[in-house]
Amino acid sequence: MEERRELRVALLGAGIIAGAHLEAIAATSGVMACAVADIDQAKAGELAERFGILSYTDYRDMLREERPDIAVIALPHFLHKEASLAAIAYGAHLMLEKPMALSTAECDAIITAAEQAGIRVLVGHTQHYIAENIEARKWVRSGELGTLIMIQDNRHLPYFRASRPAWFLDKARSGGGILANLGTHSIDKIQWLTDSAICRVSAMTSHHADRGNVEGSGMIFMRLQSGVAATIVQSGYPGEVRDETELIFAGGMLKLATGRGLWISRGGPYEPLAVPQTATPFERQYAELAAAIREGRETDCPPAYARGVIGVLEAVYRSAEMGEEQTID
Repeated sequence: MEERRELRVALLGAGIIAGAHLEAIAATSGVMACAVADIDQAKAGELAERFGILSYTDYRDMLREERPDIAVIALPHFLHKEASLAAIAYGAHLMLEKPMALSTAECDAIITAAEQAGIRVLVGHTQHYIAENIEARKWVRSGELGTLIMIQDNRHLPYFRASRPAWFLDKARSGGGILANLGTHSIDKIQWLTDSAICRVSAMTSHHADRGNVEGSGMIFMRLQSGVAATIVQSGYPGEVRDETELIFAGGMLKLATGRGLWISRGGPYEPLAVPQTATPFERQYAELAAAIREGRETDCPPAYARGVIGVLEAVYRSAEMGEEQTID
């Protein structure tokens, strides 16, 4: 039997997240890193030396010369569409960081190009691959706590810290502020945990930061197709750092702290639940994308789903601007 060839992976972007990608690739059977590109030669060179791969300053040169099986799009949000289309043109499957693109129109362009070229795309909504989230979803699906009624998701952190790159705080380049960056994680988490799409949203945002032109907080009320109600509350202003999701059922409650733990209440105080440990989220993503490529099937976080997350975000911003509830197709 012919030995299975490892899929060669090239990174577009050598920013903060690039190291985590390369570590996951090194730990995942069936894939291997071959190159990294960044306009900052020092960043690309440091990663290349650390992981024993080649470095480029122009990702198009890298795609043309390396012809990777998989291209990782780990660039600023405003470059996702351009870089994705370039990688697809060179026949590379995509590991595309979230948010997928700046708009549903840009998502559509990527989806169309990928379908025409037979390219597999996995969009990096990491919430699907985190151990605590996976266990919480099992509880939701089991029905052991009765009907799921509502969800409260709270996330706060200092969003406007000096170390945050300027492009994050420019709406034209980032797509928005804390809701575009972290709110898309919450939108995705709620839809994925419930196996139900958000169909209506009402939102308010605020702008009180001394940097940039993006929102610094947001509150969203959402209705899901399943009938579940959900809220997302996020603040990037000074305060306690928090990332918790509370799921309220007819027969009890779950408290989910992604990456930290899962707790259950059946009428009394919360008690910890055992959470089976898994490979890291990035390792699970690469294993899934490699399997989808070899099996000729769609990934379990496909671009059509990720486009839907962007559609919800667009409705959130419309609601905040117009002061009216928005319906999502």
